[in-house]
Amino acid sequence: MNQMAPGGEYGVERLGALVEPDRVHRSVYADPAIFELEMERVFGRAWIYVGHESEIPKKGDFKLSLVGRQQVIMVRAPDMRAHVLFNRCAHKGARLHTEPLGNTGNSLRCPYHGWSFRCDGSLLAVPEPQAYAGTAFDKDDPNFSIRRLPRQQSYRGFMFASLAEDGPDLDTFLGGVKLSLDNFCDRSPLGEVEVAGGVQRVMQRSNWKMFFENLHDTNHPMVTHQSSFLAAREQHAAKADGEPMPFKLHLIDGNGEPYEFWDRLGLVGYEYGHGYMTAIFNAPQDVAWKKYAASLEAAHGAEKARKILQTNLHNTIVYPSCSPHTGFQQLRVIRPVSVDRTMVEIYTFRLKGAPDEMLQRAITYANVVNSPASVVMPDDVEVYARCQEGLAEDGGDWVSQHRYVGEEKKTGEGWLARGLSEFPMRNQFRVWRRYMTGEI
Repeated sequence: MNQMAPGGEYGVERLGALVEPDRVHRSVYADPAIFELEMERVFGRAWIYVGHESEIPKKGDFKLSLVGRQQVIMVRAPDMRAHVLFNRCAHKGARLHTEPLGNTGNSLRCPYHGWSFRCDGSLLAVPEPQAYAGTAFDKDDPNFSIRRLPRQQSYRGFMFASLAEDGPDLDTFLGGVKLSLDNFCDRSPLGEVEVAGGVQRVMQRSNWKMFFENLHDTNHPMVTHQSSFLAAREQHAAKADGEPMPFKLHLIDGNGEPYEFWDRLGLVGYEYGHGYMTAIFNAPQDVAWKKYAASLEAAHGAEKARKILQTNLHNTIVYPSCSPHTGFQQLRVIRPVSVDRTMVEIYTFRLKGAPDEMLQRAITYANVVNSPASVVMPDDVEVYARCQEGLAEDGGDWVSQHRYVGEEKKTGEGWLARGLSEFPMRNQFRVWRRYMTGEI
């Protein structure tokens, strides 16, 4: 297949031809030119996760983030509203802040010439204002203020922003995947969560799409993670004495379930590439869990508490920027760096009003399964890199996505597929194609 249109650029027709109903062309992972277009057409149009409002709890608090390649600053104004601005002075373009988190006070002040701005981005003052008399400078002209992102909106504390002036609103964009964000928060007796602790980062030597596809790839765990789950089982067998498997080993052991187990899981997908899979872990019914369940029931009543806990989901995908995990209060954020490099950030959350043991359980899950020092994530990162290397070479042009093609069923706002289906990958590339060809 001739990948490139005349002039060395991808045209709409040729981009569309890279995605077929049951396969995709390898260039979608390996061609730097396609990555450049993704930064413009996917990350330049979609709603992208910026951060959680709990990270800026006080007036003047700020957090630096990325929307595609654009560095932005999420800041809490004196009226307690959160704003998302480009981290760039409107005068000479200097970065206003370089620390990832901090407090800027009641205004943002440029370190170069001292221009100061309100936390909503509007210009507050310039040194020696008389020097601008009789010029085209106008303090009230938006061109002399920090540029705000065209669109920004928070959903239950999760702040999203878009570089596009138009497009679906956040509510429409999220659609049915709001179920996961709602359950993430509803598991708190107070209905609120907050980021707890710092952030762990992993640089993956692979294209950003591989990470999202793997989140719902149920055919890989028993193969890719064989060494880790066998080690967990061996350790338990050596020390068990008839006792239940410890929680930490249970988290690792779950990847060793047979194909029949994975096929029974449900895979749900939505219009804009989002989706979730049903849970692979059941909460251990220990003293800590019973204490937590009692606190949830006291806050919400027995029936609502039961419904909240029965909504037991594994990895959720909010395409194309983050993955919440409702059961263990974790959120992973992807930051595409280049066609073959992706930064993944891992955050843990506290359920407000819940016993402290629940935060410790979330931290344990992050450390055992997804941290840079875990025995599970390195398996994934290694195979991502192997895929990236192989797809950059001439071993065939197409990547198969044939498993149970066409068997997914329309349900409510989305589609339901059996656990071993590659429907999530096909669903992500369906919307990827729409972004890349200008349909969205």
